[in-house]
Amino acid sequence: MIVVEDLHKHFGGFHAVDGATLKIAKGSITGLIGPNGAGKTTLFNVIAGVLPPTSGRVFMEGEDITGLPPHELFHKGLLRTFQIAHEFESMTVRENLMMVPGGQMGENLLNAWFRRRAVARQDAELAARADEVLEFLTIDHLADERAGNLSGGQKKLLELGRTMMVDARIVFLDEVGAGVNRTLLNTIGDAIIRLNKERNYTFCVIEHDMDFIARLCDPVIVMAEGKVLAEGTIDEVKNNEQVIEAYLGTGLKNKVKEGAA
Repeated sequence: MIVVEDLHKHFGGFHAVDGATLKIAKGSITGLIGPNGAGKTTLFNVIAGVLPPTSGRVFMEGEDITGLPPHELFHKGLLRTFQIAHEFESMTVRENLMMVPGGQMGENLLNAWFRRRAVARQDAELAARADEVLEFLTIDHLADERAGNLSGGQKKLLELGRTMMVDARIVFLDEVGAGVNRTLLNTIGDAIIRLNKERNYTFCVIEHDMDFIARLCDPVIVMAEGKVLAEGTIDEVKNNEQVIEAYLGTGLKNKVKEGAA
Protein backbone atom coordinates (compact mmCIF):
# COMPACT_ATOMS: atom_id res chain seq x y z
CA MET A 1 0.00 0.00 0.00
CA ILE A 2 2.74 2.45 1.04
CA VAL A 3 6.42 2.44 0.10
CA VAL A 4 8.80 4.96 1.66
CA GLU A 5 12.22 5.24 0.03
CA ASP A 6 15.20 6.91 1.72
CA LEU A 7 13.07 9.62 3.30
CA HIS A 8 14.72 12.60 4.98
CA LYS A 9 13.24 15.52 6.87
CA HIS A 10 15.63 18.10 8.26
CA PHE A 11 14.92 21.07 10.51
CA GLY A 12 18.08 23.10 10.11
CA GLY A 13 20.85 20.82 11.33
CA PHE A 14 18.47 18.42 13.05
CA HIS A 15 17.64 15.28 11.03
CA ALA A 16 14.23 14.23 12.39
CA VAL A 17 13.86 11.58 9.68
CA ASP A 18 17.21 10.39 8.41
CA GLY A 19 16.97 7.98 5.51
CA ALA A 20 13.91 5.96 6.56
CA THR A 21 12.90 3.17 4.19
CA LEU A 22 9.85 0.99 4.87
CA LYS A 23 6.78 -0.69 3.42
CA ILE A 24 3.22 -0.91 4.74
CA ALA A 25 1.43 -3.93 3.32
CA LYS A 26 -2.13 -3.59 2.07
CA GLY A 27 -4.61 -4.98 4.58
CA SER A 28 -2.15 -4.92 7.48
CA ILE A 29 -2.20 -3.24 10.86
CA THR A 30 1.41 -2.14 11.04
CA GLY A 31 2.85 -0.87 14.31
CA LEU A 32 5.43 1.92 14.40
CA ILE A 33 7.30 2.14 17.69
CA GLY A 34 10.45 3.72 19.03
CA PRO A 35 11.74 5.93 21.83
CA ASN A 36 10.68 9.56 22.11
CA GLY A 37 12.40 11.64 19.44
CA ALA A 38 12.79 8.70 17.05
CA GLY A 39 11.04 10.60 14.22
CA LYS A 40 7.78 8.63 14.15
CA THR A 41 5.34 11.54 14.10
CA THR A 42 7.51 13.50 11.68
CA LEU A 43 7.48 10.48 9.37
CA PHE A 44 3.67 10.41 9.59
CA ASN A 45 3.52 14.14 8.85
CA VAL A 46 5.67 13.77 5.74
CA ILE A 47 3.74 10.76 4.41
CA ALA A 48 0.41 12.54 5.05
CA GLY A 49 1.52 15.74 3.34
CA VAL A 50 1.57 17.90 6.48
CA LEU A 51 5.31 18.49 6.00
CA PRO A 52 7.32 18.41 2.75
CA PRO A 53 10.27 16.00 2.74
CA THR A 54 13.82 17.25 2.45
CA SER A 55 14.47 14.33 0.10
CA GLY A 56 13.22 10.83 -0.64
CA ARG A 57 9.99 9.46 -2.12
CA VAL A 58 6.63 8.17 -0.91
CA PHE A 59 4.46 5.87 -3.06
CA MET A 60 0.87 4.73 -2.57
CA GLU A 61 0.05 1.63 -4.57
CA GLY A 62 2.75 2.56 -7.07
CA GLU A 63 1.72 6.22 -7.42
CA ASP A 64 4.26 8.84 -6.38
CA ILE A 65 2.48 10.94 -3.73
CA THR A 66 5.57 12.70 -2.39
CA GLY A 67 4.72 16.17 -1.16
CA LEU A 68 1.04 16.08 -2.11
CA PRO A 69 -1.04 18.25 0.25
CA PRO A 70 -3.32 16.60 2.83
CA HIS A 71 -6.56 17.47 1.01
CA GLU A 72 -5.39 15.65 -2.13
CA LEU A 73 -4.29 12.62 -0.12
CA PHE A 74 -7.65 12.72 1.70
CA HIS A 75 -9.41 12.22 -1.63
CA LYS A 76 -7.09 9.32 -2.40
CA GLY A 77 -8.16 7.63 0.84
CA LEU A 78 -5.06 8.41 2.93
CA LEU A 79 -6.07 9.84 6.30
CA ARG A 80 -4.37 10.42 9.63
CA THR A 81 -5.44 11.11 13.18
CA PHE A 82 -3.52 13.19 15.68
CA GLN A 83 -2.05 12.59 19.12
CA ILE A 84 -4.26 15.45 20.35
CA ALA A 85 -7.79 15.18 18.95
CA HIS A 86 -8.96 17.99 16.64
CA GLU A 87 -12.69 18.12 17.24
CA PHE A 88 -15.08 21.05 16.73
CA GLU A 89 -15.77 21.58 20.42
CA SER A 90 -19.05 23.51 20.18
CA MET A 91 -20.64 21.12 17.66
CA THR A 92 -22.30 17.84 18.55
CA VAL A 93 -20.61 14.52 17.99
CA ARG A 94 -22.98 13.80 15.10
CA GLU A 95 -22.30 17.20 13.52
CA ASN A 96 -18.54 16.62 13.77
CA LEU A 97 -18.94 13.50 11.64
CA MET A 98 -21.30 15.17 9.19
CA MET A 99 -18.62 17.82 8.51
CA VAL A 100 -16.16 15.28 7.10
CA PRO A 101 -17.30 14.47 3.52
CA GLY A 102 -16.27 17.11 1.00
CA GLY A 103 -18.30 18.70 -1.78
CA GLN A 104 -21.53 18.94 0.19
CA MET A 105 -24.37 20.80 -1.50
CA GLY A 106 -24.91 23.08 1.50
CA GLU A 107 -21.38 24.47 1.10
CA ASN A 108 -22.62 26.32 -2.01
CA LEU A 109 -24.51 29.50 -1.12
CA LEU A 110 -26.82 29.26 -4.15
CA ASN A 111 -27.78 25.70 -3.22
CA ALA A 112 -28.47 26.81 0.34
CA TRP A 113 -30.86 29.46 -1.00
CA PHE A 114 -32.51 27.79 -3.96
CA ARG A 115 -32.14 24.02 -3.45
CA ARG A 116 -33.07 23.74 0.19
CA ARG A 117 -34.90 20.44 -0.17
CA ALA A 118 -31.94 18.78 -1.87
CA VAL A 119 -29.59 20.17 0.78
CA ALA A 120 -31.89 18.95 3.55
CA ARG A 121 -32.10 15.52 1.95
CA GLN A 122 -28.32 15.23 1.76
CA ASP A 123 -27.99 16.40 5.37
CA ALA A 124 -30.44 13.72 6.46
CA GLU A 125 -28.41 11.08 4.61
CA LEU A 126 -25.20 12.28 6.26
CA ALA A 127 -26.86 12.28 9.69
CA ALA A 128 -28.01 8.69 9.14
CA ARG A 129 -24.49 7.69 8.08
CA ALA A 130 -23.03 9.41 11.12
CA ASP A 131 -25.42 7.53 13.39
CA GLU A 132 -24.35 4.23 11.81
CA VAL A 133 -20.71 5.12 12.49
CA LEU A 134 -21.45 6.02 16.10
CA GLU A 135 -23.31 2.76 16.60
CA PHE A 136 -20.35 0.85 15.12
CA LEU A 137 -18.06 2.60 17.62
CA THR A 138 -20.52 2.01 20.50
CA ILE A 139 -20.81 5.73 21.28
CA ASP A 140 -24.21 6.34 19.68
CA HIS A 141 -25.48 7.50 23.10
CA LEU A 142 -23.20 10.55 22.69
CA ALA A 143 -24.56 11.64 19.30
CA ASP A 144 -26.09 14.87 20.62
CA GLU A 145 -23.33 15.65 23.13
CA ARG A 146 -21.02 18.58 22.43
CA ALA A 147 -17.71 17.17 21.26
CA GLY A 148 -15.79 19.41 23.66
CA ASN A 149 -17.41 17.57 26.57
CA LEU A 150 -16.08 14.15 25.57
CA SER A 151 -13.36 12.35 27.48
CA GLY A 152 -9.96 11.85 25.86
CA GLY A 153 -10.79 8.29 24.83
CA GLN A 154 -14.17 9.27 23.41
CA LYS A 155 -12.47 11.99 21.35
CA LYS A 156 -10.09 9.36 19.95
CA LEU A 157 -13.12 7.26 18.95
CA LEU A 158 -14.61 10.34 17.27
CA GLU A 159 -11.34 10.81 15.34
CA LEU A 160 -11.58 7.20 14.20
CA GLY A 161 -15.22 7.76 13.27
CA ARG A 162 -14.23 10.59 10.94
CA THR A 163 -12.25 8.16 8.83
CA MET A 164 -15.42 6.07 8.44
CA MET A 165 -17.38 8.95 6.92
CA VAL A 166 -15.33 8.74 3.72
CA ASP A 167 -13.82 5.91 1.72
CA ALA A 168 -10.61 5.59 3.74
CA ARG A 169 -8.07 3.10 2.43
CA ILE A 170 -5.16 3.66 4.79
CA VAL A 171 -5.28 5.42 8.15
CA PHE A 172 -2.29 6.61 10.16
CA LEU A 173 -3.08 6.63 13.87
CA ASP A 174 -0.75 8.74 16.03
CA GLU A 175 -0.75 7.56 19.68
CA VAL A 176 -4.39 6.59 19.70
CA GLY A 177 -3.97 5.31 23.26
CA ALA A 178 -2.45 8.46 24.77
CA GLY A 179 -4.47 9.54 27.81
CA VAL A 180 -7.09 6.83 27.26
CA ASN A 181 -8.27 4.49 30.01
CA ARG A 182 -7.92 0.75 29.49
CA THR A 183 -11.63 0.10 28.88
CA LEU A 184 -11.90 2.70 26.12
CA LEU A 185 -8.56 1.61 24.68
CA ASN A 186 -9.96 -1.90 24.31
CA THR A 187 -13.01 -0.42 22.56
CA ILE A 188 -10.74 1.50 20.19
CA GLY A 189 -8.73 -1.67 19.53
CA ASP A 190 -11.91 -3.62 18.78
CA ALA A 191 -13.00 -0.95 16.29
CA ILE A 192 -9.62 -0.96 14.52
CA ILE A 193 -9.66 -4.75 14.18
CA ARG A 194 -13.22 -4.72 12.82
CA LEU A 195 -12.42 -1.95 10.32
CA ASN A 196 -9.39 -3.92 9.18
CA LYS A 197 -11.22 -7.24 8.79
CA GLU A 198 -14.70 -6.11 7.75
CA ARG A 199 -13.95 -2.98 5.70
CA ASN A 200 -10.41 -3.72 4.47
CA TYR A 201 -8.83 -0.69 6.13
CA THR A 202 -5.04 -0.65 6.23
CA PHE A 203 -3.61 0.91 9.39
CA CYS A 204 -0.25 2.18 10.58
CA VAL A 205 -0.22 2.82 14.33
CA ILE A 206 2.20 4.82 16.47
CA GLU A 207 1.79 3.72 20.06
CA HIS A 208 3.84 3.37 23.25
CA ASP A 209 1.50 0.83 24.85
CA MET A 210 3.19 -2.45 23.96
CA ASP A 211 0.21 -4.56 25.02
CA PHE A 212 -1.95 -2.61 22.55
CA ILE A 213 0.67 -3.03 19.81
CA ALA A 214 1.00 -6.75 20.56
CA ARG A 215 -2.75 -7.25 20.32
CA LEU A 216 -3.23 -5.42 17.01
CA CYS A 217 -0.05 -5.17 15.01
CA ASP A 218 1.91 -7.46 12.72
CA PRO A 219 4.44 -6.44 11.58
CA VAL A 220 6.01 -3.95 13.97
CA ILE A 221 8.53 -1.42 12.68
CA VAL A 222 11.00 0.16 15.11
CA MET A 223 12.49 3.61 14.53
CA ALA A 224 15.41 5.24 16.32
CA GLU A 225 17.22 8.48 15.52
CA GLY A 226 15.20 8.97 12.34
CA LYS A 227 16.01 5.57 10.87
CA VAL A 228 14.28 2.20 10.68
CA LEU A 229 16.09 0.04 13.21
CA ALA A 230 14.21 -3.27 12.99
CA GLU A 231 11.05 -4.96 11.71
CA GLY A 232 9.26 -8.17 12.65
CA THR A 233 6.67 -9.58 14.99
CA ILE A 234 6.29 -7.97 18.40
CA ASP A 235 8.26 -10.83 20.01
CA GLU A 236 11.06 -10.50 17.48
CA VAL A 237 11.51 -6.77 17.98
CA LYS A 238 11.21 -7.00 21.79
CA ASN A 239 14.12 -9.45 21.80
CA ASN A 240 16.22 -7.53 19.29
CA GLU A 241 19.49 -6.33 20.87
CA GLN A 242 19.48 -3.05 18.92
CA VAL A 243 15.90 -2.31 19.93
CA ILE A 244 16.61 -2.98 23.62
CA GLU A 245 19.61 -0.67 23.48
CA ALA A 246 17.66 2.08 21.67
CA TYR A 247 14.97 2.02 24.35
CA LEU A 248 17.07 1.44 27.45
CA GLY A 249 20.68 2.36 26.68
CA THR A 250 23.69 0.08 26.93
CA GLY A 251 23.98 0.20 30.74
CA LEU A 252 20.36 -0.70 31.38
CA LYS A 253 20.50 -3.30 28.63
CA ASN A 254 23.17 -5.18 30.61
CA LYS A 255 21.03 -5.00 33.75
CA VAL A 256 18.08 -6.44 31.83
CA LYS A 257 20.30 -9.32 30.70
CA GLU A 258 21.53 -9.94 34.24
CA GLY A 259 17.94 -9.92 35.56
CA ALA A 260 16.85 -12.37 32.88
CA ALA A 261 19.73 -14.65 33.79
